[in-house]
Amino acid sequence: MNTDAKSTLEAGRAVLGIELGSTRIKAVLVDERNRPLAQGSHTWENRLVDGLWTYSLDDIWRGLQACYADLRSNVLTQYGTEIEHLAAIGISAMMHGYMAFDRRGELLVPFRTWRNTNTGRSAAVLSQLFAYNIPLRWSIAHLYQAILDREEHVARIDFLTTLAGYVHWQLTGRRVLGIGDASGMLPVDEAAKSYSASMIEHFDRLVAPCGYPWHLRDLLPEVLSAGEPAGELTPEGALRLDPSGHLAAGIPFCPPEGDAGTGMVATNAVRPRTGNVSAGTSSFSMIVLERPLSRPYEAIDLVTTPDGSPVAMVHCNNCTSDLNAWVDLFREYHELLGLPVDMDAIYGQLYRHALAGDADCGGLVACNYLSGEPVTGFAEGRPLFVRSAGDRFNLANFMRAQLCAAVGVLKIGNDILFRNEQVRVDRITAHGGLFRTPGVGQRILAAALASPISVMETAGEGGAWGIALLAGYLVRRSEGQSLADYLDERVFAGNVGSQIVPTPEEIAGFEAYVANYQAALPIEQEAVRCKR
Repeated sequence: MNTDAKSTLEAGRAVLGIELGSTRIKAVLVDERNRPLAQGSHTWENRLVDGLWTYSLDDIWRGLQACYADLRSNVLTQYGTEIEHLAAIGISAMMHGYMAFDRRGELLVPFRTWRNTNTGRSAAVLSQLFAYNIPLRWSIAHLYQAILDREEHVARIDFLTTLAGYVHWQLTGRRVLGIGDASGMLPVDEAAKSYSASMIEHFDRLVAPCGYPWHLRDLLPEVLSAGEPAGELTPEGALRLDPSGHLAAGIPFCPPEGDAGTGMVATNAVRPRTGNVSAGTSSFSMIVLERPLSRPYEAIDLVTTPDGSPVAMVHCNNCTSDLNAWVDLFREYHELLGLPVDMDAIYGQLYRHALAGDADCGGLVACNYLSGEPVTGFAEGRPLFVRSAGDRFNLANFMRAQLCAAVGVLKIGNDILFRNEQVRVDRITAHGGLFRTPGVGQRILAAALASPISVMETAGEGGAWGIALLAGYLVRRSEGQSLADYLDERVFAGNVGSQIVPTPEEIAGFEAYVANYQAALPIEQEAVRCKR
């Protein structure tokens, strides 16, 4: 048993980070040196209800309690002690979406997640109104779409927030949001570190004829930056997270953040000219900008770091879901042959074999659109695999095509930044499930972005570790220490991870793959049209 870790836990010096991801809720406890002490997790899935992707409130709370119970059990097993006091807690979750509540705190319509693409009319109107790209998944787009659709609940809205903001509110009583997550509700003013006052004014004028009894500013959570106190765990919140009653109230919270912000923190990518890529169920890249972009782009979202620096974000709805489904097919084949099933081994063998494929995947093309993909203009998706008779069809090229598809749309979006806007990046760090097999997803991504890609040993810790670092920053930073300096000096201390530099042949091969991929998109359009 690690006696230092046990004493850290018993003295209440550990910090807890919880992130509600798309397929897994994860909790991480870290010590005073930001090293993980214990973890807990719970697997969950969104559901398509009445044409919209959602998780129920029961899903959220059963999942949080199961995740925390798993963490508590692991702490008891490893250290023989209960979690009672903590130095700080942070909550993170998938960004964007729509959670609308009435004056009694009742959810008015089921949670609409980032995955929904029903907001096309709204996003187009608001993008023109604000002269600023408003993505389909942003909260303001969901609100205005509900207005366009004349949904009766809109008149009764008292509070709008994201999933992270909701959980934080229920645990602390505070209606606040970290600036990174807030910037995915409504654009923020970099100087004011809050929502754009002019855009709020424009929106209020736009909807004034509807006669709603609210102004937009009154519905939105208060915006906080990293390091600002965001409330304390209430007695009711403590019991809601830990029904066993061991967790004490009064623990301070950092501002709740979105998974994009925690990914930046977990990869030490909050300074200008740094960036990160997160690749799991969805994928996104975050490039911290030195200067504003010359104009709005539909494929580029402008958000912020958790301390308010401007970030160009390319968000792709689809990444590993279809790839995972193909790997699961190979699992079934193993079972059919009566072979022992080790999913890590199956993933590892298939991923590594993909590197033996042709750089252009032999002409094979995979389109991994399980849902819509706004970057390429799809409101719906149909997973496809396409080849012609003359293509080099073998297992290595097949798997390589699946891996390339996972980051193909990400490349299309980032080409705008690197080619059109001449954005410069000193370091891109990757994390997420795509990089679990060392050196494979990392090499594919390096070829896609034509850039060196680093992966840190901590990449597997993910966003739960990232929000734990933000909670630690709240209570452990030196006076006046910036978030970037805190991460450099207290967390990473010079660790830049392992780096892969793509070869010219790999870059050229991916360019050829993406050309084939884009040429095949009309097939995807026809598949969406035909299969209803």
